[in-house]
Amino acid sequence: MQKAVITGAFSYTGSAVTQELLRRGWQVHTLTNRATPPGCESISAAPLRFEREHIVEQLAGANLFINTYWIRIPWQGQTFDTAVDNSKLLLSAAKDAGVERVVHVSVSNAAEGTNLGYYAGKDRVESFVRSELPNYAIVCPTLVVGPNDVLSNNIAWFLRHFPFFPMPDRGDYGLQPITLDDTARIIVDAGESKENQQIDAAGPDIMSFREY
Repeated sequence: MQKAVITGAFSYTGSAVTQELLRRGWQVHTLTNRATPPGCESISAAPLRFEREHIVEQLAGANLFINTYWIRIPWQGQTFDTAVDNSKLLLSAAKDAGVERVVHVSVSNAAEGTNLGYYAGKDRVESFVRSELPNYAIVCPTLVVGPNDVLSNNIAWFLRHFPFFPMPDRGDYGLQPITLDDTARIIVDAGESKENQQIDAAGPDIMSFREY
């Protein structure tokens, strides 16, 4: 049985990817600081500590490493710069551990948004993956929609509680949403591929923010 290690197997995207791996017969180990939820006892877990020796040890014997780690906003001393450093540590540790294949989950159009810390950091990590890892895929999802997705649920909460809704750029900004299940499938497909590749994970429907 092939072994995959994933960061955040009990988080939003990570949990969907983990279920897809299990459906395909992978053994899954996760680096996470969340408690193992009921029904996930088949997934072994270790703390996500940004210490090279610890990470290399956890990645030993893995055929695949999937990195979903990132931060949404700076908090508790963590910044996008520290997120870049932590990501590089995870990815280089996978190389040191001899992991055959690495999939890094980024975001669509990171290079075009480098005036924003979130996107600039993602772009820097993508560049690191391309330059330092011998066997990789970078998956760049657009707006991922599904149960408990933060953006859509925040929009819905706002609409339920207020008689108005702020529209950035008059709501004309283009969106190409993709479902959580499709995102997970694309990520695992990338993990089972042998080619170095960067993949946009986007759904078939294009709409404006107002239409969404």
